[in-house]
Amino acid sequence: MQKNTYHLISLGCSKNTVDSESMGQLLNRSGYSPVLDHSQANIIIVNTCGFISPARDESLQVLSELAAEKGDDQYLIAAGCMTQRYGLEVAQQIPGIDGLLGTRRWMDIIELIQKVRQGKHPEPVYHLPDTPRTVVDQPGIVRAAVQGASAYIKIADGCRRPCAFCSIPLIKGTAVSRQPESILEEARYLQTRGMRELILIAQDTTDYGHDLGIKNGLADLLESMVGALKAADLDPQDRVKWIRIMYAYPGYVTERLIDVMAEHEEIIPYLDIPLQHADPSVLRRMRRPANIEWVYRTLEKMRKRMPALTLRTTFIIGYPGETEKEFQNLLDFIDEIRFDKVGAFLFSFEPGTSSEALGDPVPEQVKQERWERLMALQQSISLERNQSLVGKTLDVLIEGHGDGLSMGRTYRDAPEIDGLAILEGEHPSGQLIPMRVTDALAYDLHGIAESDWSRFISSDSLNRKNIEQDGG
Repeated sequence: MQKNTYHLISLGCSKNTVDSESMGQLLNRSGYSPVLDHSQANIIIVNTCGFISPARDESLQVLSELAAEKGDDQYLIAAGCMTQRYGLEVAQQIPGIDGLLGTRRWMDIIELIQKVRQGKHPEPVYHLPDTPRTVVDQPGIVRAAVQGASAYIKIADGCRRPCAFCSIPLIKGTAVSRQPESILEEARYLQTRGMRELILIAQDTTDYGHDLGIKNGLADLLESMVGALKAADLDPQDRVKWIRIMYAYPGYVTERLIDVMAEHEEIIPYLDIPLQHADPSVLRRMRRPANIEWVYRTLEKMRKRMPALTLRTTFIIGYPGETEKEFQNLLDFIDEIRFDKVGAFLFSFEPGTSSEALGDPVPEQVKQERWERLMALQQSISLERNQSLVGKTLDVLIEGHGDGLSMGRTYRDAPEIDGLAILEGEHPSGQLIPMRVTDALAYDLHGIAESDWSRFISSDSLNRKNIEQDGG
């Protein structure tokens, strides 16, 4: 086993993946080499997730398995959100961990490895400063994670919102925005790497620039990004085609942001806006914006300005005190708004958050039953909205192919959390292929490449004629 080899496992969300990629860049720059098999790595790093208890359970399971298999010449490092908040508990629960690194200090991975390598320690090496500071940029490090022809760009870290159920401010600290120049430089670089889609992420993208004193920071950044990408000396076919916005906060989707989205075709008409609930009483208990009229007005404006708009949201089910009437108000809201995509999660009790005093009084079976009702309603809505696309042509970003089929996504689908588009024939990965939609399910679309459509129609007509002649 070579000394300077590492294996990095990234758990949790895309924001965590960006931190993992940033650590990988630092390791590569310092002479370390990645290996695919953890058993062949001298350094094993697990970038943990600590947002909710199921994520922590997964992180602990992965760490426990790796600690049990670890050889004498291997070092195991637990990094990320869970260690930032629960470092001591993690070390006590899993004795085989050699070092702990908080999510706000991902840039210190080399320093930690050097400390760990000074010799086996009876206690793991803690790199969890008493007053950790969120750092969003490091010289020469691209704060992005590439997946095929798509790239997540983290535009800020941390959060200043007061949501009662959320532990992110405890883990990440307050919101810290990256400098616009750094983000634009990375967007230009990623375009030269062949990216077709840039996905802007943060705990709250609509809060971008607030700490920098920039009003309408996200709208300004988007407009500057479109201009910077267009100014590149590239063939139009080699440019970024989609810019996608994730994690918008209710009440902060401004008129200017709507205008910028509507005016630039590169900014796709897709918005992820986690609402968490629709009953004002529940929202007030959550310490979330409770002005549902704002939601109605804003979504109506967006749909008027962008008729092809795809709306995605998430809801929490079984928040403390949620009554059947409050839950029914949520169902009625979903039925009226007709979201394209919905994610729903059962409430997870998080010690240390301001909702801790409320406990977790809604029984799990009630939460589960409500979740099933909500998802059944949303599936019928998603199916209806997808079926309205049959016969239309949508561009598909191809992400893989085999066995005579290709798989990808339309602009209506974000990676990993939304649906797929499945095309007849094998098409090159990373290309945008116009697809005629021929069939629709609740989550996925099926179709034929527009270039193959006339041949498909001719063949289909011939098949039908033969069936009729045979008396079928």
